[in-house]
Amino acid sequence: MAKAKFTDDDDALLTELGVEVEEQKASSRSPREERIIAGFEDIERFYEQHSQLPTNGEDKDIFERLYAVRLDKIRASEDCRTVLAGFDKYGLLQGQPTGTHSAGNDLDDDALLAELGVLDTGENDITKLTHVKTRAEIRAAEEIAKRAPCLDFDKFKPLFLAIQEDLKMGIRQSRRFKEDAGIEKGEFFILGGQIVYVAEVGEEIKASNGATDARLRVIYDNGTESDLLMRSLQRALYKDEAGRRITDPSAGPLFSDVHEEGDIESGTIYVLRSKSDHPLIKENRNIIHKIGVTGGDIEKRIADAKIDPTFLMADVEVIATYELSNINRVKLENLIHRFFAPAKLNIEIKDRFGNPIIPREWFLVPLFVIDEAVEKIKDGSIVDFAYDSKAGKMIKRQ
Repeated sequence: MAKAKFTDDDDALLTELGVEVEEQKASSRSPREERIIAGFEDIERFYEQHSQLPTNGEDKDIFERLYAVRLDKIRASEDCRTVLAGFDKYGLLQGQPTGTHSAGNDLDDDALLAELGVLDTGENDITKLTHVKTRAEIRAAEEIAKRAPCLDFDKFKPLFLAIQEDLKMGIRQSRRFKEDAGIEKGEFFILGGQIVYVAEVGEEIKASNGATDARLRVIYDNGTESDLLMRSLQRALYKDEAGRRITDPSAGPLFSDVHEEGDIESGTIYVLRSKSDHPLIKENRNIIHKIGVTGGDIEKRIADAKIDPTFLMADVEVIATYELSNINRVKLENLIHRFFAPAKLNIEIKDRFGNPIIPREWFLVPLFVIDEAVEKIKDGSIVDFAYDSKAGKMIKRQ
């Protein structure tokens, strides 16, 4: 005969249908017994995570020390062992107490911490100890810590490398995470000094307090992953003083309404070609270009080129210029140089005093590619491309 649990209003009907009603019994445990069981479950969770019993030592985490003292007192108490009969799935109660703690069966955390010397009296209440976390924080930290190796990390690794490059180039920025800020699939964050990627967002679920939540698949840049709840990630990011949201790519840092040092009303991207007789330069003259950004007169800038190692100690000619408005010259130039970094010219020349110099800002890039890159800088789509120096062309980022 089937068994089920129903409300009293259904009892008569269910009886007629031949369904046996199983009466729900209220818990017969006292608050102290419930506390003993909950405290023992903390110890079991520690054992599950670390595959060893907690120990009490000066070099141990305060919570491990707390669990060690608690277990010692439970083992020493016949009353506690009776309450936990049927709960000890790992046989943790079988060991002998160390006898290093004072007698008494009080398992209150305040008392145990006081025994460890963490608490004194009066104003040194546990709620005021800066190095002791609240239970909510402990649960959040434990959930964040539950990570496993990411078996398909190969497909995520290029994303992390691209994000790091975007941050260097100023294409993306990191901003302080605000309390209760949203989290969506495909977003990147910085938590505990690691870049975090939200690869998947599960179906929406209702938390016990009525708030909505969802299970996430979170990938970390060290090759691990976790399936923590969205609310847990939000709390962790907000509580981490260095917790950051990484912004979406945009041209904002380059073309900005906010005045920053280096901002000007207009500027010019210029492309120069060297007239040097150096064998390497002569052989590749049509694809060796210097790319820079200036707010001044270009002709004055290159007037003394043949005595300036920046210009390869030779005269140069202006091949192309591109006028832009309201730009941050420094950030724009850094973006261009990082974009074409795979094609940077590696050459050493001597200045007029005979000192070896390795010039910067010279690249093995065809002029038509530079034209294309400038157009994509203007419309903001440069973030979706990379330069393939071997193929000599721009390619779509994966």
